[in-house]
Amino acid sequence: MATEPAPAVITTTDLTVGGMTCAACVRRVEKKLAKLAGVTATVNLATGRARVSHPPDVSPEELVATVEQVGYTAALPEPPKAAEPRGEGGGAGGEKSEDIRRERDRLLVTALLAVPVLVLSMVPAWQFRNWQWLCFALAAPVALWSAWPFHVRALRGLRHSTATMDTLVSLGVAASFSWSAYALFLGGAGAPGMRMPFSLLPSASDGIAHVYLEAAVGVPLFVLAGRFLEARARSGTGAALRSLARLAAKEVSVREDDGTELLVPIEELTVGRVFLVRPGERVATDGEVVEGNSAVDLSLVTGESEPVEAGPGSAVVGGAVNAGGLLLVRATAVGADTQLARITRLVTEAQAGKARAQRLADAVAGVFVPAVLALAVTVLGFWLGAGADPQAAVTACVAVLVVACPCALGLATPTALMAATGRGAQLGVLIRGPQALEGLQHIDTVVLDKTGTLTSGHMSVARVTAVPDGLGTRAALRLAGAVEQGSEHPLGRAIVAYARRTLPEQGPLPEVRDFRAEAGRGVRGRVEGRIVEVLAPDDELPTALADALPAAEAAAHTPVLVCVDGVTEALIEVGDVVRPGSYRAVHRLRRLGVHPVLATGDREAPARAVASALGIDEVHARRTPEDKADLVRELRERGRRVAVVGDGVNDAAALAGADLGIAMGSGTDVAIGAADVTLVRGDIEALGDAVRLARRTLATIRVNLLWAFGYNAVTVPLAVVGLLNPMVAAVAMSLSSLLVVGNSLRLRAWQPAPAHSRQHAARPGRETVAAGGGTR
Repeated sequence: MATEPAPAVITTTDLTVGGMTCAACVRRVEKKLAKLAGVTATVNLATGRARVSHPPDVSPEELVATVEQVGYTAALPEPPKAAEPRGEGGGAGGEKSEDIRRERDRLLVTALLAVPVLVLSMVPAWQFRNWQWLCFALAAPVALWSAWPFHVRALRGLRHSTATMDTLVSLGVAASFSWSAYALFLGGAGAPGMRMPFSLLPSASDGIAHVYLEAAVGVPLFVLAGRFLEARARSGTGAALRSLARLAAKEVSVREDDGTELLVPIEELTVGRVFLVRPGERVATDGEVVEGNSAVDLSLVTGESEPVEAGPGSAVVGGAVNAGGLLLVRATAVGADTQLARITRLVTEAQAGKARAQRLADAVAGVFVPAVLALAVTVLGFWLGAGADPQAAVTACVAVLVVACPCALGLATPTALMAATGRGAQLGVLIRGPQALEGLQHIDTVVLDKTGTLTSGHMSVARVTAVPDGLGTRAALRLAGAVEQGSEHPLGRAIVAYARRTLPEQGPLPEVRDFRAEAGRGVRGRVEGRIVEVLAPDDELPTALADALPAAEAAAHTPVLVCVDGVTEALIEVGDVVRPGSYRAVHRLRRLGVHPVLATGDREAPARAVASALGIDEVHARRTPEDKADLVRELRERGRRVAVVGDGVNDAAALAGADLGIAMGSGTDVAIGAADVTLVRGDIEALGDAVRLARRTLATIRVNLLWAFGYNAVTVPLAVVGLLNPMVAAVAMSLSSLLVVGNSLRLRAWQPAPAHSRQHAARPGRETVAAGGGTR
């Protein structure tokens, strides 16, 4: 019998790529990497990173060599150092700043040399005897040294039979400077008393060849200025990611077994070790408070605006600020396993993706530069063939080369995505990438889990009713608490906590063996030799419990049965409360045109009680994980764009099957792993903010791309017909990139709906409506 081939193992490697200047570079690197068997790559111009998926037989070193074959530099990112937060683009923040400083120095020297040339060329009244020779002396170092990076990258591309934006700029500078040198030495423009009028439009020479030194210096000056400002602005779009890196502690005070304190590097902190957090200090890593009480400020980690009270048993996250008393915390996660590390990793991964519109833009840019080169040669030939003045023909050709820069196309999506994902992280919304943004923008239906999503999930036992002449209330509760020790469900945790609190005199709960959980039904196990089951009620109940069941449902409590050796012994009622933010969240989703649907494993009565309180019309109760996944599939078959919000293992299948999966940050790792969006602070109210941010971001990207395409659609024809001076073309080209980046930066200041407007969505007096806890 033939066996199925094992699925191919795919590895993901990040590369830092240097030397890219436009979308054409991005396309070239992606195409070269894709020629390797089984390799796919996504390259981000704004961050200078390539995310490569490849089979194990393709080594990272081979990927680096492949990128270098097309004329770019590539390296594997170094692991981040705790003492030195890394900047975007895979390089350390210090290296990134050093690159910006070098660009600034080159720009300053260029400006000192170029400004006198521009002034003298543009103001004829200031043109003194032999002024043109002074301008030539000042322009020579600009055309050679200042434009040297463009010339080097253009030659490197030529060796690899490629052309990029640098090719266009290099040719434009070389043509302008060469023509000016010809005019000075051979064309009569070097005469001592020569005067040259300035015009934004090319003009005939009147027998004397004009010099275009202002274009030779203006193009490098404005392109370098644009690059410098663009780099600064792009650095700003990643500010949120750097701020997350700065939240990581460098050192931590740990308490030894003998009670002494020791200051150690954060890398030496291990799980289980107790550390101190004094007032005003950041929590070094994720942990559980073992001693002390305080208020903890989570605003920089989860976006939660109000400090959270923390005491013994409370969980705290690394990066949070201790706003009150001294805390002793036992570390539960360190290094890459902490919530802060996961947030940073998700934001970084999100910035590597591309929207569909950007993939189209990159495809266009891949053929754009060769097309521009062909167009420039055609323009030169046409003008000369039509009998036009040679310098007018050269001017039109140079203007075409300079103005047609595709860098704005390459920056349209990544800069907006960097700003949006960073802003989302600050607000407690983690978005995996552009596909998730596009999904958020288009959803029209959201399927909401109840327990832990719409309700707080902090349930407690409201009442225990025992069968007469049975084991009794306390014995049944003790056995139920024992078997529920193996469960992760909020209902089970509530029963365990209540049993321990109510039966302290009986000591620790006994151990459970052969534990098994049945999703959507309950749990069972062996306790002290007896088979104990905690299950959802069925239709056949003892009379005493059948009478108690309607009262439980009327109170919107979740009832569960305790069965011992197959005999029903008690009914436990567990209650929960609706989250205050759920009222506002559902109201805001409706205003955004999104239809809410409640799907829960709980019984009909508790589910409808919560739905009625929140104003949700469509309710699906008694749904197993498989039923939830089927519901999502049915909704999608009806043409709905469906998002699912959940927090537990039982929601993972529905999350994965939806158009968009949204996990509560307080939920399980399985749910978060299956989701496209994570609400870090566990507050569903952030869902409305996520939808609005996604719509604003996609609108920003569309505007960026519209500008990038529209700019070339207008300026290239003007250059072709000779209505653009090369210097003006350089200004226009630089401004196009700056406008795209500046438009993206507006997302950094995006604000969610103000708190006072949210309050109008809440129903007065309904903040503590009881809700069922949900079954498994």
